[in-house]
Amino acid sequence: MVFKLLNKKRIRKLRIIFSLNLLSMLNKLPIGRLVTILFFLVITSCITESTVTEKLRVFLDDKSIVSVPVQFKISEPFRKGFILKNNDKPVPFQLDSATGIMRFMHHPVNETDYIVQAANEKNNEFSKVKAFKRDGNLVLGTNVTPRISYRYEMAYPPKGVDSIYKKSGFIHPILTPKGDTITRIQPPDHYHHYGLWGPWTHTRIDTTLVDFWNLALGMGTVLFKEFKRIESGTVFSSFIASQEHIDFKTSHAPQIAIHEDVHVRLWNLNRPDRYMFDYGTRFKSPLKNGIFFEAYRYGGGIGLRFNERWKSDNSTVLTSEGNDRLTADGTDAKWCIVSGTSYDGTGRNGILFMSHPENRAHPEPMRVWPIDANNGRGDLFFEFSPIRHKAWRIEPAKEYSLNYRMVVFDGELTGQEAEAYWQTYANPPETKLIKK
Repeated sequence: MVFKLLNKKRIRKLRIIFSLNLLSMLNKLPIGRLVTILFFLVITSCITESTVTEKLRVFLDDKSIVSVPVQFKISEPFRKGFILKNNDKPVPFQLDSATGIMRFMHHPVNETDYIVQAANEKNNEFSKVKAFKRDGNLVLGTNVTPRISYRYEMAYPPKGVDSIYKKSGFIHPILTPKGDTITRIQPPDHYHHYGLWGPWTHTRIDTTLVDFWNLALGMGTVLFKEFKRIESGTVFSSFIASQEHIDFKTSHAPQIAIHEDVHVRLWNLNRPDRYMFDYGTRFKSPLKNGIFFEAYRYGGGIGLRFNERWKSDNSTVLTSEGNDRLTADGTDAKWCIVSGTSYDGTGRNGILFMSHPENRAHPEPMRVWPIDANNGRGDLFFEFSPIRHKAWRIEPAKEYSLNYRMVVFDGELTGQEAEAYWQTYANPPETKLIKK
């Protein structure tokens, strides 16, 4: 006999109907038939109450002290609906219905075993990690609280400044959980600096030098083209933005030298003092002979110009190799913590930058402005630059990628925590079904 799984409301209704009918029949039935019916009722109740469940184990270093994204491909019985539990408590998850990939955050306080239970009702009504458009920006945030913004409309320089500095396709502002702005755009000393961005600098198209970074030279720029995907959910929000590296120099008319897709995903760490986001770039050149990236201290990767408050006396740098603000420039690192005084002067905040181990030239070379930068003020700029020490030839029509993860924090983030975050980024935990 095949029993169909029933939801709880339907089960209760059937029980009431069955009980009423049974009571009306009690005086008419012989004792043997009554026992048979009662036995059948118990068996049917057990079967209808049964649910399809699986036990999912997260294989992670027991010493892990940070939250980490986890993914798992669910099996067919759960495609129509399920709930996720840890220690008998509901856990927020995000399901890609096209691929069946479920993603959730594993926190240090959680048990490593989760229960996936088929269900018609939903228990995934948790706070949202949203993506929404506002005033020419795509904003990623928790509920209605902005965290990071991607500028897709053109941003023009201040009045009186040459419009050659106009730009789209960059991230600004990056806000700490308390709302402190970390990034800066269009500073008077470098009008071409735009928050978090990554143009290539000294490039060669055939024999011609083209610079997509220094906008004042008029050689090239990088601009937003279109969004390929925008997603909101209970675990993350994300987007894929198409960008074009436009060459103004080697043709009678501007030509596209690089097609780029920027992948950004904001993770909810379920902490009031931290959040995390991933930044990945996929790029290729449509040019017949490709393009050549010369070795230079700036270019590609990710570069970030920090807020104007941070100077030589109130900002710090710590790398995975133990270098600081004085010694980090030109060295290689897996991760780097950059922090400084908060806007009200009462605390600190900053960003942990992580380079993925599959990146070119990983551990990755860095550009960190010296402590006496900008006429001794000590303004702060950070970059992972994969071409700092070695040139890179980009073959035509071949796709390349670079991936980074950042943790934005209020307060302090220790070197021990930074290493733990990087380890979970470099070696994501495995998930497997186990016998119950």
